[in-house]
Amino acid sequence: MLAAVMHTAFFLLLAASVARYLLRHPGSPDTPWIIALGFALALLYVLGPALGAAPTLRRLVWLGLVTATWAVLVDLAPSFAWCAVPLFFTALRTLPPRAAIVLVATLTAFVVAAQLRLADEFDPNLLVAPPAVAALATAVFVHMERQAEAQRTLIDDLLRTRRELAATERREGTLAERQRLSMEIHDTLAQHLSSQQMLLQAADRVWDADPATARAHVRTANGIAARGLAEARRLVHDLAPTELAGGADLPAALRTLDAGPGVAVRFHLEGTPVPLPDRVQSALLRVAQGALANIREHSGARTAALTLTYLGDQVVLDIADDGRGFPAAGAPRTARPAPGPDAGRGHGLPAMRARLGRLGGTLTVESTPGEGTVLSAAIPLEHRP
Repeated sequence: MLAAVMHTAFFLLLAASVARYLLRHPGSPDTPWIIALGFALALLYVLGPALGAAPTLRRLVWLGLVTATWAVLVDLAPSFAWCAVPLFFTALRTLPPRAAIVLVATLTAFVVAAQLRLADEFDPNLLVAPPAVAALATAVFVHMERQAEAQRTLIDDLLRTRRELAATERREGTLAERQRLSMEIHDTLAQHLSSQQMLLQAADRVWDADPATARAHVRTANGIAARGLAEARRLVHDLAPTELAGGADLPAALRTLDAGPGVAVRFHLEGTPVPLPDRVQSALLRVAQGALANIREHSGARTAALTLTYLGDQVVLDIADDGRGFPAAGAPRTARPAPGPDAGRGHGLPAMRARLGRLGGTLTVESTPGEGTVLSAAIPLEHRP
């Protein structure tokens, strides 16, 4: 905007200076030179924008030619002196600050000398007005340049911050996805592999003494391996749990769970079932799988009970066992699990809490040495009219 105003002002002042000279000096022998130099100055000025604003050698040569042509015109016709005002801004945009100020001062001296030549008598304003105009023009330009530089710096900072924020979000998304996958693998594939190992070890122990039981263990391990393979494929495609595939609901999926040989699992349903979001069903199923894995590996329990309760505003899943409990457990704990089998593993109870926490749910753990453990997972539901 400022550049357009300055360009327009330059050509208007140049045209007015040529017209004034022709009106004041008709038939002057210098008229052809004035007209030729006026056209030359206009052509040179037009070439300026094509050279850019950077202080390149071509740009500096161009500025020198424009200044020299203008100085010759001012020497022949002092009325061309006021064309210097747009040239102030051109010099300030092209040269380094100190060099620009020197050139502006030189142009101002030419303007003062030209105005004194035009005056019939000495006028102090002619000594004060041009330097004042030059100082004002320089101050305005420097202020605007500083503001523009501050805006450019701010924009650069904002762009850099946005890039850093985007990178942080990508990193957080990657970490969250890694955590999700680690929990998925712990709650599914790791459990399946652990069950297979226990079954195969049991089959190996009775292989000679009780072949029928050994073969039964192998068949059960084979079924678990098939479910593990399906789960692995599901993880690759990031689908819902295989137990919930094909439109199966949560109660039906919970009824299919087991804790391996030697642990009887019972399922109870309380309340009126309502359709649950896929994320809620998946989270509760994973909690149940993780809890049964802990029961199988650490509790020494003989029975486990899964109770799914629909309470209208929330759904609650309780997993209870008659195992040994946590050695250091006592009162109910909702903030951190008591030190026990899962301590230091990075999965188990911490994974359950993280999974439920993403849905606004909570996990309560109650355990007494020798009296078993009860896990209660609660997830709030949206209001239903």
